[in-house]
Amino acid sequence: MHKLRQKYLLLIEDAYNYRQIDHSLSDIAEYRSIKILNRINELKFVVKDTQYN
Repeated sequence: MHKLRQKYLLLIEDAYNYRQIDHSLSDIAEYRSIKILNRINELKFVVKDTQYN
């Protein structure tokens, strides 16, 4: 999960930096970061769910 978080943070930074240069690249980076964030949240849910069983 640590690698996913690093990739997420990098994509957020890229989206912010691209915003001044190319809006489409910014949107792509933001979309990818959202997909990764959703995956991170899914993994957190699974880990929490298995801890209670």
